[in-house]
Amino acid sequence: MTLPRLPRRILPAVLGIMVAVGAVGTVAVVLRWPGAAQRQAAAYYCPMHPTYTSDRPGDCPICNMRLVKIEPEAAVPAVAPPSAAMPEQAKPEPVSAEPATVQPAADTICYLHNCPKVHEGAPCPMTVVAKPGEQVTCPVCGTHIAEAAEPPQAPARKVLYWTDPMLPGYKADKPGKSPMGMDLVPVYEESHTEHAAGAEPPPGYAPVLLSPQKQQLIGVRTAPAQQRRLVKTIRTVGRIAYDPELYQAQEEYLQALRAAERSTGSEVPGMAEQSRQLVDSARTRLRLLGLTEALIDDLGAQAAPDRRLLLTDPAGEVWLYAPIYEYELPVVSVGQRITAEVPSVAGMSLVGTIQAIDPILDAQTRTARARALLQDPGHLVKPQMFVNATIEVDTGEALAIPEEAVFSTGTRHLVFVDRGQGMFEPRDVTIGVSTGGFRAVLSGIADGEAVVTSGNFLLDSESRLKAALKGVGSTHQHGQ
Repeated sequence: MTLPRLPRRILPAVLGIMVAVGAVGTVAVVLRWPGAAQRQAAAYYCPMHPTYTSDRPGDCPICNMRLVKIEPEAAVPAVAPPSAAMPEQAKPEPVSAEPATVQPAADTICYLHNCPKVHEGAPCPMTVVAKPGEQVTCPVCGTHIAEAAEPPQAPARKVLYWTDPMLPGYKADKPGKSPMGMDLVPVYEESHTEHAAGAEPPPGYAPVLLSPQKQQLIGVRTAPAQQRRLVKTIRTVGRIAYDPELYQAQEEYLQALRAAERSTGSEVPGMAEQSRQLVDSARTRLRLLGLTEALIDDLGAQAAPDRRLLLTDPAGEVWLYAPIYEYELPVVSVGQRITAEVPSVAGMSLVGTIQAIDPILDAQTRTARARALLQDPGHLVKPQMFVNATIEVDTGEALAIPEEAVFSTGTRHLVFVDRGQGMFEPRDVTIGVSTGGFRAVLSGIADGEAVVTSGNFLLDSESRLKAALKGVGSTHQHGQ
């Protein structure tokens, strides 16, 4: 094809236009070069949510974590700009000046790493992404986490339906958006059952399905149920005994015993029977005042009442009266060791043994009095003196969970069990002794099961709401 010949008078103008167009094209290529574009504006991203970026500093709107600056030199390799001599196939393609969004590859592995960095007074849970076989290191704290092994080829799982965890009862046959505008999540065949081993959830509660992001947002923490040796410490304020009433009752019992001995073989009709009745009456009064049958038998072998009920004993023994609340009485028994600290004497403590526990509870204080015999070799305590008493009760080994895992509703005790894959199941449990931040569990969970220790208040609300919505939905369907 032959181009037409241009007149001489317009040839300079055409050449000037071509030169101008070439200069503009060169400027456009330079402006679209990656190094020049990204040096004009630095990008910021969230280490916890790498897909979120911003062109200005600030906080992540998802987790409120401080954004980290992306240095352009680290993000773009140093490559010389294209020149006229560079072949066309070697020239880099122009790229946009907008900051690139960090998208994890399809074959990446996510690690939920408890980062030691502190953000606004709270630990920063950090999600780290790595490829199989790659060394995983937290980009915030630099802590080496693990060597990611090649993931096993998991068998394909059948998707039963798609649902919205926040919209109980909603099901769809394909992915998409729920009526609330949230992304639907799949429910697989092996995780379809909502309760284990056929055990129904407690009335008014339903299992809760939470994504890892939601668990992290509400601060869900778990701890395993384990066998522990529980030692319960009972503390009370006791006093050194001054008990004239018991002293008088002991005197009456001893006199009744002597009278019964003298009436043996008496010719007066009914004398022996009356003496025996007086002994039984005096013995009953001693039982009501707190003495055991063994202490009463020991008293019968003495010649006089116990003087330690009124005055200090020259041998250095004193009686201690220590009230025990009714909920602590099941673990307190005769023969247990008791330690008493005397506030009036700094650093002084007395050791003794519980000899008896009152058979009747005080109606006003809801306590029963424990009687202990203390050793006071220095004769430092006086009758009616107050002391701080401590009883260490070894309750043995039992299945125990942290106290904060038990959610008391007033009528029952609940725990939320982490069954994996984001499913949390409410369970009724029977609890036992509570000590040292742990509670013994008599029934309801098995050894090794993980229970929720933080965030169970929100789980309780979500579980109740889900159960209520299910009830409404079932009633509506029945009406149809």
